[in-house]
Amino acid sequence: MSDIAVIGAGPAGLMAAEVLARAGHRVTIYEAKPSPARKFLMAGKSGLNFTRDEPPAQFAANYDAPWLAPILSAFGPPEVMAWARGLGIELFTGSTGRVFPVEMKGSPLLRAWLRRLDGLGVQLQRRWRWTGWQGATLRFETPGGEHLVIPDATFLALGGASWPQLGSDAAWVPWLAAKGVEVAPFRPANMGFTVAWSAHMAPHFGAPVKGAALMAGGRVSRGEFVVSAHGIEGGGVYALSALVRDGAALTLDLTPDRSLAEVAGRLARPRGADTVANWLRKALHLDPLKLALLQEWGRPLPAAPEKLARLIKSLPVRHQGPRPIAEAISSAGGITAASLTEGFELRALPGTYAVGEMLDWEAPTGGYLITACLATARHAALAAAAQLRSGLLHC
Repeated sequence: MSDIAVIGAGPAGLMAAEVLARAGHRVTIYEAKPSPARKFLMAGKSGLNFTRDEPPAQFAANYDAPWLAPILSAFGPPEVMAWARGLGIELFTGSTGRVFPVEMKGSPLLRAWLRRLDGLGVQLQRRWRWTGWQGATLRFETPGGEHLVIPDATFLALGGASWPQLGSDAAWVPWLAAKGVEVAPFRPANMGFTVAWSAHMAPHFGAPVKGAALMAGGRVSRGEFVVSAHGIEGGGVYALSALVRDGAALTLDLTPDRSLAEVAGRLARPRGADTVANWLRKALHLDPLKLALLQEWGRPLPAAPEKLARLIKSLPVRHQGPRPIAEAISSAGGITAASLTEGFELRALPGTYAVGEMLDWEAPTGGYLITACLATARHAALAAAAQLRSGLLHC
């Protein structure tokens, strides 16, 4: 039996603790916040989508890191669903393959999980903020002052750089870099984009854009998105956000269910005494928000039906780049694959493992993020347990 320190009580940290405790080790989780899994609970406020029921190859194709494929194959959607059901959580699969708890909340799952960990003997230290190393010793700031901990192995599950108010503040980056760990710079992922709106858009703030299609880099997103005071955000935008962040142009099709020829034909009919707005509303059934976006990004509108049709089918989305990483759903970047062994042990720090969003991988929302956090943690914990059994792990 070894003493294992898990730093961070998000999904990755809790999964690592569960696997290691089942392997017979004494596990203590150190969490900086007063309560665990805050980002997990926040993500589940509108419905906890924690995996996606898809064939393995299709599921793995949504990640930008090929090295994740075998890890997700070992613990992908079927295994995640079985694990959740083992906690007593009833599930349902939506029409798009997204998997949710029937209760649509993260809190019942978290409570059941914490009960299981408690039954396995896992200790949870709250308000223990890791502040790096003192020599080879872990250093923590706690309500009772500074504490030093010397475990047999350490698991870092500190998240990326999004939603820092919930704990993922990337404060660990300089500490690991100073130890020789390569960390790719963090960038926002699954984020909105800033738009400098004209005053006439203010009445539409908070309204969803429905029945449209966003396009970038040869991909199409039919998901809804929201016009906010700061720009555009929501699932339809997040699906293309990585492409747009990396330089792809973003366009909007206001009539995705009508062909270019049909739109041009409708616009070729006489306008009569109608205003432009009424004419477009009648001809194409454009709602007020779509008409406002057309005016915002398309003025001056071309008079020729063919040119106006092309604009309506491919309206340039004029934005000023991604919203700040603190507002992003997730982050890209992190500890590079070259810095890790196959078991996610840090090459520069034997006996120390990194899991979850700390690692350099990226995926869209829709169940992919939480599944990968669980899968990487399980993989690393099994690797560490095997090394501890064989006596090959030297801290």
